[in-house]
Amino acid sequence: MNPLDPLLEPLAFAFFVRALFAAVIVGVVCAVVGSYMVLRGLAFMGDALSHSAFPGVVAAYLLKGPFYVGAAVAAVGTALTIGWVTRRGHLRSDTTIGVLFAGMFALGVFLFSRIPNYVGDLFGFLFGEILGIGEGDLIALTTLAVLVLLVVAIFWKELLYATFDPLGAAAAGLPVGRLDYVLLAVIALTIVVSLQAVGIIMVVAMLVTPPAIGQLLATSFARLVAIAIAVGVAGPVLGLYLSYWLDAATGATIVLVETAAFGLALAFTSLRRTAVRRSIVPSA
Repeated sequence: MNPLDPLLEPLAFAFFVRALFAAVIVGVVCAVVGSYMVLRGLAFMGDALSHSAFPGVVAAYLLKGPFYVGAAVAAVGTALTIGWVTRRGHLRSDTTIGVLFAGMFALGVFLFSRIPNYVGDLFGFLFGEILGIGEGDLIALTTLAVLVLLVVAIFWKELLYATFDPLGAAAAGLPVGRLDYVLLAVIALTIVVSLQAVGIIMVVAMLVTPPAIGQLLATSFARLVAIAIAVGVAGPVLGLYLSYWLDAATGATIVLVETAAFGLALAFTSLRRTAVRRSIVPSA
């Protein structure tokens, strides 16, 4: 028996190859955008926007339109509304997020309850169905991913400046408010890109966990992003293979792999800090 057979066998299936491509694309996009989210403390925002996409998905199903369009309209619309209400209503962002997150997800559940028969496709968006991605889905996913990465590349320096020093960025003449809207829209589109991979419920893990690992191990933003991309790609690929070998839920397996990687990074960081402390404390 060839020792490479376990790795090569799944590649004989077209659906698995498509899933691998999708996993790499989702991993890269989530790592890049998630790095800004982690630095800004917007993990709750990612969770809220992922759930806010659900009514868009259901509405698209009812109208027989593309899922990605419905999800994008709902998620981006909610993201921009959160930013507008927070600024105009003089509310804390977490308060606004909580109100709109609950309302949008409730709308999705309401619309879903109006569908008379069981709808497996919509359950796939809740829990992830990356193995079910077709060629059309892959094209749509790639298009959205390129759009997100292009926007981030255009505003890379401005977003970075506004992230680390918003007051300084404003004093330098940068439109910090507009940049916040850009980041919110980019986060929303990234969530839409990730929906079919890990689903609405677990998409926040794809956005937060790889950059969190980068934050533990890196001392600069560039290294943080590089580590996040490495984990964001390796985690889903390994998760895909494990789910195939173990016949387990793919989205959940991907998230568990990345969570395990976070645990290892945390343990390594703790051991390294302990070793450093011991090296600088003089022996008795």
